[in-house]
Amino acid sequence: MLPRLPISIAPLLHTPAGLAAAGVAAGLVIGLTVWLVTRRRLSPAEVERARRSYVASIGRITDGSITEAIWPEEADPAAAATPSVLTYRYSIGGVTYECAQDVSLLTEAVRDLRIDLPVQVRFDPRNPCNSIVVAESWSGLRCQATSVPNRPERLTTRAHTSAV
Repeated sequence: MLPRLPISIAPLLHTPAGLAAAGVAAGLVIGLTVWLVTRRRLSPAEVERARRSYVASIGRITDGSITEAIWPEEADPAAAATPSVLTYRYSIGGVTYECAQDVSLLTEAVRDLRIDLPVQVRFDPRNPCNSIVVAESWSGLRCQATSVPNRPERLTTRAHTSAV
């Protein structure tokens, strides 16, 4: 049998303890409402950056391959050298995953990308479909080297600076 509940709240407001409890409850409701209305919401780009950072920090690495790269249709030759979306495939425990990653904000990391070479994929061990091939702090892509330094000069320069 349920205990008898008061039908009216008015008798509770006649005591100082009842008034204090009502004031605290009203303050909490008003404060929660103000916080919900004025809080700063993350933009989709910030949410994606946080996801990439999380996977780059805790993710395990496996081998994969790029299946498709979508290039922007722009007249700028510098923009044409960087894809906007990469579609890649990787297998974990006999399950093959195919994912796409928007890399339009990571132009420096994907410049001169070679899509014919294998890539490394970082994935969340608890959720293997949450994966990345490139982030701000990590890259599993292989890009063409724009200039290869001459190794003997580098060694000579290093030896020269250590003697000084």
